[in-house]
Amino acid sequence: MPANTPTKNPPEERLVNLVVALMATEQGLTKDTILRSVSGYREHTESGASKDALEKMFERDKENLRGLGVPIETIGDFADPDDLRDARYRVPKSEYALPEHIVFTPAELALLNLAGEVWSEGSLSAEARSGLRKIRALGIDVDEPIIGYSPRISAREPSFPVLQRAIEQSRVVTFPYLRPGDDSERLRRIRPLALLEYEARWHVFGHDLNLDADRTFLLSRIVGDVAVTRDTFDPELRDGAGERALAELHALAERQLAHLEVDPGTEAALRLARRGRPAGQGIHVPYVDAHVFADELASYGPEVRVVAPDALRALVVARLRAALDRHDGAPGVSS
Repeated sequence: MPANTPTKNPPEERLVNLVVALMATEQGLTKDTILRSVSGYREHTESGASKDALEKMFERDKENLRGLGVPIETIGDFADPDDLRDARYRVPKSEYALPEHIVFTPAELALLNLAGEVWSEGSLSAEARSGLRKIRALGIDVDEPIIGYSPRISAREPSFPVLQRAIEQSRVVTFPYLRPGDDSERLRRIRPLALLEYEARWHVFGHDLNLDADRTFLLSRIVGDVAVTRDTFDPELRDGAGERALAELHALAERQLAHLEVDPGTEAALRLARRGRPAGQGIHVPYVDAHVFADELASYGPEVRVVAPDALRALVVARLRAALDRHDGAPGVSS
C-alpha cells in the first residue's frame, strides 16, 4: 500500500475510538492530539490530509456523538474559559458513574462481572489500544483500565457506513426509499449532508435533487443498496447541516403533540414520561413521524391509550388489530 494511502476505518469505529480516547483522561485532549493519536484520524493525518478537512471531520464527529447523548465537554483556558483556541475535550466519567444509593445483590454482581469479562475482551480494538498507548507516550495520564464501557454507537442500519463515507467525500447518492402507504419504493437522489439520531432512530439529512428541496429520510425506510455516484458537491454545504436538521425535527415534533393516557409504573410510563410533559389527565408527547410513533405506542399494548389526535389513534388501533388477527386461532392463543 502506498505510504500516502490511509487505512480505511469504518466511520462508526472512528467514533468509538474517539469516545474511548476522550474517556481515558480527566484533563482532556486537544484537537491536535486527537488528530495525531486517535485511530481514524491519525491515518488521514499521516497520509497528508489537510488540517482544515480533518478539523471539519472532528467537528462533525463531535456533533454526531452529542446527538447520540455522549456528553463531550469542552474545556477552555483556565484564565479565560471563553478562549477555545487551545481547547481540550473529554467525556467526564462522572456521567457514567452509578448513584451511591444503587446496590447489587451477590447474584447480580456475579452476572455483571461475567458480562464485564465478556465485554472487556472486545470493548477495545487493537487500534483503540494502540491509540491509548500513543496518548500515554505524550505524557498524558490515562486512567486504567477502560473496560466495561459499552459504546452507545452502532451503525444499526446497513446504509449507515456508506452514507457516512459519502458525506465525508461530498458525493451524491441514490437509494430506493419506501414511504408508509406507498405501494412501491421511489428512487431518491440526494446530496447527503448529515447523519443524525433522533428519537433513537437514524436519519440522513440532505438536498433532494429531484425535488430541489432539503429532506430528512429515515434509514430504516431505505429498502435497497445506497449507490455512491461520481457527482460531487461543495463540502461547505455540510457546515451546520446537522444542527439545522435537528432544529427542524424539534420544531416539527412540537407542532405534533400526542395526548396519551399511560398506566403509572409501566415501561410505557418510564419511556414516554422522559419525552413528554403533564397534560391534565395524561401527558403530551411530541413526535415527528406518526407511523413510527404508532409502532412504538402499539408495542406497549394496554399500558398506553391515545386520546388525540384521531389519526394517530387510528394508526395504533390498526396495528393492534393486525397483531390480534395474526395471533387469532394460533395454538395456545384464545380471543
